[in-house]
Amino acid sequence: MRDAAINLRARPEQRDLIDQAATLLGKNRSDFMLEAACERARAVVLDQVFFSLDTDKFQQFTSLLDAPAAPNAGLKRLMALQAPWAARAE
Repeated sequence: MRDAAINLRARPEQRDLIDQAATLLGKNRSDFMLEAACERARAVVLDQVFFSLDTDKFQQFTSLLDAPAAPNAGLKRLMALQAPWAARAE
């Protein structure tokens, strides 16, 4: 059940174009706009999460991930912290 409203304003020519496309697909304006917006939203989110590398760049990337971290103050502080889920012996 749809219960969240999304409101927007459009120019008449934009609305007419959307209506024309929705009609061609046998959909109403709301269904067409919601589907198009969700498709675009998924693409944007996936673009931020997944990336593609050629073989050489992938090898460089995995080498960097596999290499030990260079010592630094922040890493030393982090490694000195006890995990909150670790049992504390008292």
